[in-house]
Amino acid sequence: MDRAVALAWRGWGRVAPNPMVGAVLLRDGAVVGEGWHAEFGEPHAETVALRAAGDRARGATAVVTLEPCSHAGQQPPCVEALINAGVARVVAAFPDPNPVAGGGAVRLAAAGIEVQIGVGEGAARAQNAAFLHKFTTPERPFVALKLATTLDARIADHSGHSRWISGPDAREFVHWLRAGFDAIGVGGHTARHDDASLTVRGSVEPRRPPARVIFSRHGDVPASLTAVKTAGEVPTIVLTSATGPSGRQASLAEAGVTVRRVTGLAEGLRALRHLGIESILVEGGGRLAGALLAEGLVDRYYWIQSPVWLGESGIPAIDGLPGRTLAEGDRWCVVERRALGQDTLLVVDREPCSPAS
Repeated sequence: MDRAVALAWRGWGRVAPNPMVGAVLLRDGAVVGEGWHAEFGEPHAETVALRAAGDRARGATAVVTLEPCSHAGQQPPCVEALINAGVARVVAAFPDPNPVAGGGAVRLAAAGIEVQIGVGEGAARAQNAAFLHKFTTPERPFVALKLATTLDARIADHSGHSRWISGPDAREFVHWLRAGFDAIGVGGHTARHDDASLTVRGSVEPRRPPARVIFSRHGDVPASLTAVKTAGEVPTIVLTSATGPSGRQASLAEAGVTVRRVTGLAEGLRALRHLGIESILVEGGGRLAGALLAEGLVDRYYWIQSPVWLGESGIPAIDGLPGRTLAEGDRWCVVERRALGQDTLLVVDREPCSPAS
């Protein structure tokens, strides 16, 4: 299952809104075929693995990161392919939550195939957290917060300079990370100060470039920003609570920016969902991060910690988060820890930890 999960990652940025899926076929203790869902609309992981195995699939065990689908969409049902190939056993990490595609385990069992669900469930669910989110919380996108900070949790020095707190390995990871989200979000102050393009420039070319979202309470987003000037190339959205006529907002609309007036962050996220955005990676700043966390709107936190100190004059990574006692504090679930060159990545989820493998 670890191998199947590793294969599934190869679909990052290319298969959404489908889930990432990997499959390994075993026969007599040896791998006879493997595959992954590589591109939206193209063959699923099970089909690719079966093609690789050929006749050796008969009597084999299929290890899959998601219950095989039972419906015909852009591809035929994977359960039919497994049954026709003569697979003897299917081991899946977790059930498919999609009411249209689910139910594969029942059809496999009815065909006399042994089925086991739950092996490696934690890692597989964490991998497809954004896909699962749309079935549990369909009213808003999956929200991931990414911050690169110093050891003392600062995102910039006293003058606002943040380039570069993290090293090249961490920056390469961030571009890979961006490729798997429908949108990249920043606060208005961050947008004005950094004037970042908020695009993907890494090893993975996303099937659909992520939209740019600027959270600006007062709507003061200059038309001179790169994200605004390139709105005709990459969708750009401004969420603002400003009311009444605004010449600046009119100029944004003329530049191709989608402007939505909302009463707060929760309504803003609902507006994004109505625009077809199922996942968003928020990259700062500190006030936006604190507000999202305070309202319980963050589902995952990517924390890149760099070995540098800035002191109390530095800008806090998270601003405005109300204080709590230790007994009241939320304890999140660790998804991943690893080094990124000299930096350290910690990934945590707000939801309780999934069952272990």
